[in-house]
Amino acid sequence: MTLLDSIIEKNKKFVHPGAFPPLPKNPQKQFAIFTCMDTRLVDFLEPAMGIRRGDAKVIKNAGNTVIDPNGGVVRSLVAAIFMLGVEEVFVIGHKDCGMAAVDPGQLKERMIERGIDPGAIESLVPDLAQWMGAFTCPVENVERVVSIIRDSPLIPRDVPVHGLIFCPNDGHLEVVVRGY
Repeated sequence: MTLLDSIIEKNKKFVHPGAFPPLPKNPQKQFAIFTCMDTRLVDFLEPAMGIRRGDAKVIKNAGNTVIDPNGGVVRSLVAAIFMLGVEEVFVIGHKDCGMAAVDPGQLKERMIERGIDPGAIESLVPDLAQWMGAFTCPVENVERVVSIIRDSPLIPRDVPVHGLIFCPNDGHLEVVVRGY
């Protein structure tokens, strides 16, 4: 059985019409979280914050980094603020983040081994580390991302942008930037 088949089978057992009441698109607690895609945060970060399904908009990418100040993260936050009633933003990095240990040379080797044309890498992403959003310190990355979001002319000044660090081992949150 393939992974896809396994997921579809589990989904058939999961779905029970009427068991899950419909939720509104707007977050119940009027805030957005921008965090990392690390699997250790799944079903862990939200309960550690005391939130459930429907409470917050959650945006994720590798390392909770912002590469383009007008790109997808800010676009998603603009949609959340102006279309869905978000009133605060939480940028949440985490300890032991894989993006703090990116080796661009090794990454490029792996890409080439899997059939990616080296010429495509060179022409599309000449600075692989920058494009990946590599950083050395998760706390500094959170501070940088908060600053980028806060300084965006597309984000209203009255929207607090907070920065936190999460521990993927015990669930502890540390405030790095108080956005008020």
